[in-house]
Amino acid sequence: MDAAVVAEDLAYAYGELVAVDGVSFAVAPGEVFGVLGPNGAGKSTTIKLLTGQLTPAAGRVAVLGLDGVADRAAIQARIGVCFEEKNVYPNLSARENLRFFGRLFGIRELDVDALLARVGLSERGGDRVSGYSKGMRQRLMVARALVNAPDVLFLDEPTDGLDPVSARTIRRLIRDEAARGAAVLLTTHDMYEADELADRVAFIDTGRILAMDAPEELKLRHGTRSVRVRLRGAGGIEEQVISLDGDGDTDLLADLVGRPEVLTIHTEEATLEDVFVAFAGRGLT
Repeated sequence: MDAAVVAEDLAYAYGELVAVDGVSFAVAPGEVFGVLGPNGAGKSTTIKLLTGQLTPAAGRVAVLGLDGVADRAAIQARIGVCFEEKNVYPNLSARENLRFFGRLFGIRELDVDALLARVGLSERGGDRVSGYSKGMRQRLMVARALVNAPDVLFLDEPTDGLDPVSARTIRRLIRDEAARGAAVLLTTHDMYEADELADRVAFIDTGRILAMDAPEELKLRHGTRSVRVRLRGAGGIEEQVISLDGDGDTDLLADLVGRPEVLTIHTEEATLEDVFVAFAGRGLT
């Protein structure tokens, strides 16, 4: 199956600041691909190169088999984009915003209420956006990205500012879009979100990709596994952490399992943030 999105040796700089430096990856139809990194790592600039907002200083972009520069207009008709900036029209209602953007795509009969329902805004669809909270505007931005039933969906920090219930709604929507066959490329610094959603992730820092693979593979290959045992001791509750990798003391674990003073035993694995720190030497925040 041909890739829906191809980035090949992309480079871009803002003056002397190199924001993207030799970035390459491909995203398949139906795949959720996460680009992970701290603020200023090059995530948003990469999205802007792929969506035609910026022209690469070097390298190549292809989206849906079309050239990212020469076929920019044709590409933009078939993609959906949600940026961090809440660039919706505040003096229009949510329904009016969606109808307006639908007309920009030549869509006259848009099921606006269905889109609002998908992002949990049905009851506020007739309200002016000026009265919306930051999270509500973010959800409207996601709905707007879906007006043309895009073949590729670009989401820049899609759950930023959302409460847990709203974030869960957007994550479910992302899974549904991938199941429909859309390629989904999202940027985030939220490790939980990436681990839960992404089929593959790319760690990016200072404009370079440090590692790329399925989240589980990265955690198994570059992280450590352990068991945390809580037991009742003479001085109160004690904890012991036993490694399951390398020369981990499995004999100690076997001994502890049979002791009556053991309260709980939990396995622990590396997180994506642990893996990122191992590569970059710093965290994602």
